[in-house]
Amino acid sequence: MSVTYMGHHVREDQGYHIVILTGEIDLETSPHAREILLDTVDHCVKLLVDMASVTYIDSSGIATLVEAFQRAKKKEKQMAFICLNPAVVRVLSLARLDKVFAIHTDIESAIHAKP
Repeated sequence: MSVTYMGHHVREDQGYHIVILTGEIDLETSPHAREILLDTVDHCVKLLVDMASVTYIDSSGIATLVEAFQRAKKKEKQMAFICLNPAVVRVLSLARLDKVFAIHTDIESAIHAKP
């Protein structure tokens, strides 16, 4: 039996809450990611989800991102993603979320992007 790992850290920078996710976001870890993201959406105005260190994401992880994005949109909050891993970017592209989500290569470009 294998155990997957997902770490997280939340910090504030220039008016943004930044959720840094690491490791794998899959069926085992996506409930924890969901809890973190939805709680942060509820307590901030602008949110960046830094997934630069996410090594794997499956459909449950995608569903978690979509749910958080929909909640942010419903509450009229800004939400963007930082993602560098080509495998994760590919999954987001296959799900056509690259057309829906604002995806950046680093925190600075995300902070300075127009909403």
